[in-house]
Amino acid sequence: CFSLSGHISVCLYAYWGESNVVVLTYTPCVFQVSKKDFDGFKKLFHRFLQVKGPSVDWPKIHRPPEDSIQPYDKIAALPLPDSLADSLNKLVVVKLNGGLGTSMGCKGPKSLISVRNENTFLDLTVQQIEHLNKKYNTDVPLVLMNSFNTDEDTKKILQKYTHHRVKIHTFNQSRYPRINKESLLPVATDIGMTGENADVWYPPGHGDIYASFYNSGLLDQLITEGKEYIFVSNIDNLGATVDLNILHHLVSQPNGKRCEFIMEVTDKTRADVKGGTLIQYDNKLRLLEIAQVPKAHVDEFKSVTKFKIFNTNNLWISLGAIKRLQEQNAMDMEIIVNPKTLDGGQNVIQLETAVGAAIKSFDNALGINVPRSRFLPVKTVSDLLLVMSNLYSLEAGSLTMSQKREFPTTPHVKLGSSFTKVQEYQTRFESIPDMLELDHLTVSGDVTFGKQVSLKGTVIIIANHGDRIDIPAGTILENKIVSGNLRILDH
Repeated sequence: CFSLSGHISVCLYAYWGESNVVVLTYTPCVFQVSKKDFDGFKKLFHRFLQVKGPSVDWPKIHRPPEDSIQPYDKIAALPLPDSLADSLNKLVVVKLNGGLGTSMGCKGPKSLISVRNENTFLDLTVQQIEHLNKKYNTDVPLVLMNSFNTDEDTKKILQKYTHHRVKIHTFNQSRYPRINKESLLPVATDIGMTGENADVWYPPGHGDIYASFYNSGLLDQLITEGKEYIFVSNIDNLGATVDLNILHHLVSQPNGKRCEFIMEVTDKTRADVKGGTLIQYDNKLRLLEIAQVPKAHVDEFKSVTKFKIFNTNNLWISLGAIKRLQEQNAMDMEIIVNPKTLDGGQNVIQLETAVGAAIKSFDNALGINVPRSRFLPVKTVSDLLLVMSNLYSLEAGSLTMSQKREFPTTPHVKLGSSFTKVQEYQTRFESIPDMLELDHLTVSGDVTFGKQVSLKGTVIIIANHGDRIDIPAGTILENKIVSGNLRILDH
């Protein structure tokens, strides 16, 4: 419908069930984008209504065949060609940039948090790709998949990279309405994002990359420019750098057996028991997430002995295959139902998909069991402490474990609630401790660290409620438990 009262508006009628009609009003400038979002949501919602019971039949789950998950060492053993530039010129790096830094107490996009030497996640990404382009004289572009939460702030900051040797493109993932858990009606009353509508829209998970990338026109543009593969990863995974061995493996396959999808997996530890794993299901390689597991089998799913690997969300995907599957409407991903409670107490659900779940739609899909070093996510301030420390060396935007560390495992660090927000954390460390010989660190309560503190072995520091512990400058703590009250006062 069209309204001519001073300006044109466009209405979309959405039918929920037999009798419910929701009218969302758009101005023409956002109509095309909103219509594509709405069409995508409608498909997802209808699938949600049709699916009954668990999405997997547990007895049909099998371990993947041995040749479907290749050890990284086998791929790295193959000699790299002299023409690496040819392979790199077929590649696009895509970073998932839809998340905010709220879990670490920061406003705005998470990618703009400083993680090392005042460099943000985005700075390090640009440095990595620029280094490749300069070293091999190539043109590997960076593509950011933003959300409506991150797009505006990200685009402002991109101006600083104008003179870097990296072409940067962006596109937005979709915007879907949250659904009332009881009525299954959208909570949104109009397309606006302010006031009552501030928290009724959501970005529908990174599985939305396929449709949004295709709808943006950028996918076709990159194919026209001769690009063949994308390397997709979370922007907060500092281990997800372009790997030339995996890239060579992709582009060197004969045409008939071209691998359209590679998922990097790595060995599961006790800290990763909830991570998605690869299984064989209906003769296809498939990603199994914990949300899909029947309650009776959750403990079995978490078993490190039965399911030995988990998905790092580092993915290598054929652009041509994405285009084909989108145009055939053949991209098959399980729906993740994510329950939320809005600020006013209203219970809603949001329907999401995961990018890795599409693996079963692609031909000749493969898993590669990569070293743990390719999975270095920064989800918490505890993770931030690790990557800021001397455990890692920084070169050309890439973090690698310091050669001075005698064993390759990462220490287990658990900082308490006093360290949850980045600003609080920064005030508690005069300088980042030496952690080269650390195995385990637990800190709880009101604790501060002076300059040049060294932590070795297992260190546990607990300040009881009302107490404070100041670790003096130059302290060396090796296999120590510190508790009680220790104050350093100026005189």
